[in-house]
Amino acid sequence: MVPDGVRLVLATHNRKKLVELTAILAEAGLDMGEGAVATAGDLGAPEPVEDGVTFAENALLKARALARATGLPAVADDSGLAVDVLGGAPGIFSARWSGRHGDDAGNLELLLAQLSDVRDEHRGAGFVCAAALVTPDGHEEVRLGEMRGVLLRSPRGTNGFGYDPVLVPDEQAAPGGRSAAELDPAEKNAISHRGTAFRLLAPAVLAALTPGAPR
Repeated sequence: MVPDGVRLVLATHNRKKLVELTAILAEAGLDMGEGAVATAGDLGAPEPVEDGVTFAENALLKARALARATGLPAVADDSGLAVDVLGGAPGIFSARWSGRHGDDAGNLELLLAQLSDVRDEHRGAGFVCAAALVTPDGHEEVRLGEMRGVLLRSPRGTNGFGYDPVLVPDEQAAPGGRSAAELDPAEKNAISHRGTAFRLLAPAVLAALTPGAPR
């Protein structure tokens, strides 16, 4: 049962991601107001098997399942870290790189061990995000974002989540540059892969929530 007042659902069980994504949408002119956005976790919606082979495929799988379950416009993202010397890995396996889904500490430890002998000039990487919107009538939109940077040799910072503590974005490339986990939320959202993807998707979300608006 979807509570009254909910107009948009986000395919996540991660409360930090909900805060981040709603802030990005608000900055893009979609300030939904309290209670207008719910997550799959809030609603107890089942999680689909993410068996796509790209970020876009997995984002669409999640958004389709949630739109079908709730009858509301659904937004989902799939994102991860693509490391140059690993041929784009962990990629779609970023959240379970160490073997257990959502084990941020284990994922970081394994990745840093795998890259321990890689020289600084070859530690380029980027966060990639695919953001998807699916409406109950079957309309679908996908937008992509990327945040390039360089990987540190040890984690720094306590903000963010996932691999944020080990990537220094290109915008912070000067000596002493901060990791994504050392940026405050507004700074990160302004340059992040997720921020870029969701700002690009925001007009489609607005149209989906506005009766009679052209798509």
